[in-house]
Amino acid sequence: MPYEPPTHTVERSIRATTGAKIIAGVDEVGRGAWAGPVTVCAAVTGLRRPPEGLTDSKLIAPKRRTELAVLLEKWVTAHALGHASPEEIDELGMTAALRLAAVRALDALPIRPDAVILDGKHDYLGSPWQVRTVIKGDQSCVAVAAASVIAKVHRDAMMAELRGEFADFGFDDNAGYPSPVHKAALRVLGPTPYHRLSWAYLDALPQWRHLKKVRISAEAAALESGGQLGFEF
Repeated sequence: MPYEPPTHTVERSIRATTGAKIIAGVDEVGRGAWAGPVTVCAAVTGLRRPPEGLTDSKLIAPKRRTELAVLLEKWVTAHALGHASPEEIDELGMTAALRLAAVRALDALPIRPDAVILDGKHDYLGSPWQVRTVIKGDQSCVAVAAASVIAKVHRDAMMAELRGEFADFGFDDNAGYPSPVHKAALRVLGPTPYHRLSWAYLDALPQWRHLKKVRISAEAAALESGGQLGFEF
């Protein structure tokens, strides 16, 4: 399906209205997975024309996405990755874990951004960062799209490395998301050390339900459960 390429429109607007000079695009991957970390990439691109075909990572075929990530890592002015582990997600909840991963990515940049473009409508980053949220920013903003591709490729590679130890779960194919293969392995083998144990999918697995971690109030858990994909077995 044809799509409009991302632009620097939002970045130019931020520069004009705030005086910010260094602007980072930030995007996450792994929010809805049942296993593995949540990964955030922060990318600084300036106003240069990006490589051909850049858009939201989910719209790019896997082979091309990997090739594009290699190009982007050489093309961007700077980029860095931050992760929050399954244990941190269980302990803190997803919103706080996202902030932790994003701060780790931003702090790892060789230059501190004056402002941040954050994909989505919710500002999970907050003070002291100057944040502009953009719905579908991974399609419309160059820096966010670049962060989207780099984050996706790196996290997918991390999950693929688990295939030798946990081949039955198909992590090299599903990246920890709830595919049929993943669900079937969970029923029989139970969660691995890389699974998020506070998540609602364990409620549908009576034989493994005793492993579930309770970390937050029922009200907060209900609010977060919207990001937990594929609950039904």
